[in-house]
Amino acid sequence: MAEKKLTIKLARRLFGRSEKQIATANSLGLKKIGDTTVQPDNDATRGKIAKISHLVVVTEA
Repeated sequence: MAEKKLTIKLARRLFGRSEKQIATANSLGLKKIGDTTVQPDNDATRGKIAKISHLVVVTEA
């Protein structure tokens, strides 16, 4: 069975955000607007997305 993946795109800039939000985005591989990454769909990834949900656009890959 294939593991589900999530495509995460940084839609808003990180300037002026808290250090924790910036660190969360960086841990997902997102550094500047337009950066896209593919991550496994698991609880850890979902938790990170929940912390910065107002900054990212998520689609299932």
